[in-house]
Amino acid sequence: MNDWTLTYEDYEPEKEGRREVLCALGNGYIVSRAAAPDASADDVHYPGTYLAGGYNRLTTTTEGHAIENEDLVNLPNWLLLTMRIGGDDWITLDRVDYLDYRQELNLKEGMLTRILRFRDGAGQITCWRERRIVSMDNRHLAALAVTITPENWSGPITLRSSLNGGVTNWGVARYRRLNGRHLETIDCGYDDGAILTLRSRMVQSRREIAIAAHTRVETEGNAIAPARSEALTDLVAEEYDLEAHEGRPICIEKIAAYFNSKDNATSEPLMEAAKLVRGAGPFAELLRKHSLAWGHLWEQCDIRIRTTNDGAQLKLGLHIFHLLQTASLHSVDMDVGVPPRGWHGEAYRGHIMWDELFIFPYLNLRMPTLTRALLYYRYRRLDEARRAAREAGLKGAMFPWQSGSNGREESQRIHLNPMSGRWVPDDSWRQRHIGAAICYNLWQYFQATEDRDFLIDYGAELFCEIARFWSSLSKRRPDGRFDIDGVMGPDEFHTSYPRVDPAIEGGLKNNAYTNVMVSWLLSRVFDVLDLIPSDKRRRLCERLELKEEELDRWREISGNLAIAFHDDGIITQFEGYDELREFDWEGYRRKYGDLQRLDRILETEGEDPNCYKASKQADVLMIFYLFSREEIEEIFHRLGYSFSPDLIFKNIQYYTRRTSHGSSLSWVTHAWVLARADRQRSWQLAQTALAGDITDLQDGTTREGIHLGAMAGTVDLIQRCYSGIEMRDGVLAFNPRLPDEMQQMSATLRYRRHTLDVEITQDCLTISSRLMIAHPITIAYRSHIRELSPGQSFTFDLVEEHKPDRIAREREQERACKGRTVEGTEDRAA
Repeated sequence: MNDWTLTYEDYEPEKEGRREVLCALGNGYIVSRAAAPDASADDVHYPGTYLAGGYNRLTTTTEGHAIENEDLVNLPNWLLLTMRIGGDDWITLDRVDYLDYRQELNLKEGMLTRILRFRDGAGQITCWRERRIVSMDNRHLAALAVTITPENWSGPITLRSSLNGGVTNWGVARYRRLNGRHLETIDCGYDDGAILTLRSRMVQSRREIAIAAHTRVETEGNAIAPARSEALTDLVAEEYDLEAHEGRPICIEKIAAYFNSKDNATSEPLMEAAKLVRGAGPFAELLRKHSLAWGHLWEQCDIRIRTTNDGAQLKLGLHIFHLLQTASLHSVDMDVGVPPRGWHGEAYRGHIMWDELFIFPYLNLRMPTLTRALLYYRYRRLDEARRAAREAGLKGAMFPWQSGSNGREESQRIHLNPMSGRWVPDDSWRQRHIGAAICYNLWQYFQATEDRDFLIDYGAELFCEIARFWSSLSKRRPDGRFDIDGVMGPDEFHTSYPRVDPAIEGGLKNNAYTNVMVSWLLSRVFDVLDLIPSDKRRRLCERLELKEEELDRWREISGNLAIAFHDDGIITQFEGYDELREFDWEGYRRKYGDLQRLDRILETEGEDPNCYKASKQADVLMIFYLFSREEIEEIFHRLGYSFSPDLIFKNIQYYTRRTSHGSSLSWVTHAWVLARADRQRSWQLAQTALAGDITDLQDGTTREGIHLGAMAGTVDLIQRCYSGIEMRDGVLAFNPRLPDEMQQMSATLRYRRHTLDVEITQDCLTISSRLMIAHPITIAYRSHIRELSPGQSFTFDLVEEHKPDRIAREREQERACKGRTVEGTEDRAA
């Protein structure tokens, strides 16, 4: 199997939507789905091109509800290219007989290839060879090259190249009752140089979208001029008439450029788009530059693994590929976040959520400049988060569960259950833990980069305002502990207590994951403040009116948040969880099979998932996903709760049995937390997560957009979990435990201005720093601490350890890291 090529060798209409997403092409500025050039939106195909951060709001009244949604807007379609033979109808590739069909996505070069041989109704056989790119070299450009060869016929042929501005948002079936016409066409036209132009405007946000396309047609070395052009209300097209000869190829190139009115260094978008395509070189030149850009990206970003599982490397590469298409260096100067479904479709409406928690760790160790830019998306919306907190009667900054253009809460308050056809309340906006995730992301970015400037100028203010929010939400109990009420954890099956009106008593009390995160951030904020020069800290505190009394309250809450336990050491997901009913998993599996969306099943039956010990995804287990054993022990000690290493595996076993895996993130989380205790099961779950979108694990949702959080999570599972990477106290620590099925893993990492080549086998770990000018860094393998300078390399022999030895070693390593002890400079350690 080719590790670089995703291949399909037959046409399956029922899977076309999924393939359009998996083979989508993008560059961090735009993403274009892999729809056929002749396709229009229907239940099989969905042409879609999306601008990163291209949002617009519309209101729909349906069944008595006025629903306003901010959507990621489907842009005018650049792809359209169709043909007809003689006076026949335009050929639609859904209405021909395929003799050969092959579609390939080349990950290494970022190119989609389609090779089709088909017979039309008149018995004429034609070969269609197509190559397509969205340029990683120039973020505005997309290009299509098609060669048409008549195999058993000659005669007149007409080609039609178009731009279509009459598109709507129609890609998610359950959203189709809602208004999806986000664009109005301002003007469209053409010139004698075969340049088509179309200008649209988003109807609410007023952002202009400009697209220009230049089509070239050649046969036997002769350029063919357009015979006709027309500009309609929402469409501009040109047609080429020529004589086709059996066995002689007809070559078409279509170069398109997208600009928008918020682009930097532009005058007027349509003028810029037309200028760019007019001066763009041939497809071969664009492909050369594009392939070079992808080659440079893979040098920085690839992870190579050698396993006993066929296809694991390809799936891993596909996940990296789509991550880099969603967020690239082209994103750095854009005001965008990174969405959980990529810019590949309309699921979650392109909103920014907590999936950054799974995405940023990969970027931190590859392209930290990009992480910095994506964190700045949050900082720019700090004032909106402050406004939201004030309106809720709270202090600080309350970040939304779903964020779009300006940072207001974009979560729906009702949503459609497609199984029952009913609109039901949606309380997912209560997931206030998103603010804690932002703090965690900030700290992890700093650990990887030691970027004090960002911490001083932006990060500390974010940290303090989020800490202030949690302090105002925390309420003291008579026993001196603090409660956090009215919130949700990551498990979206539990939004309130059974038999209460969620509009009056919504949310839950003392969600364990939330409270652990808040305890961590209310302690960590003092480390952030200590890293700031005293004068800048004083000015920050004066500007925020942050007094010592408030800091003392943060310290008090950090050490006294309530966490409930039940059944001798089980962390209670939230207060009252232990009183819920056990769920009949086996009975419902026999009845329904797939229980991933158990919430929809129960609502259809008139039941409430709030009544059961049944979770959609990891909730308590997120604690073990984000924090090491040492960190958890430290948090529990600060809170005054006992901790033993056995607690972790006991909780993993308990909650795994009660989870439906209704979120793609759940497989990643469970694979991670099992990596030390049950490597075989961990690798099985990792394989499931790696195949998630390829096999459409989430029951038909891949066609709505990739599951980018899960994709990035699987990459990070290989990168950090199985390599045992941990960044604490200025030490980059490794403790590899590869699954038995993985013989080798190699990667290039960026850490504090060093470029590190890391290779791990079942027997040894080698870390090499490339030559450059940089201060030494501290690395560790278990209790072996080394100072690594550019040009140096260390190899460590890996030793299997028993559990008591591991606990002792972890404690010794923690003491060593805090003391920053260096053990000399020998090249090899046992």
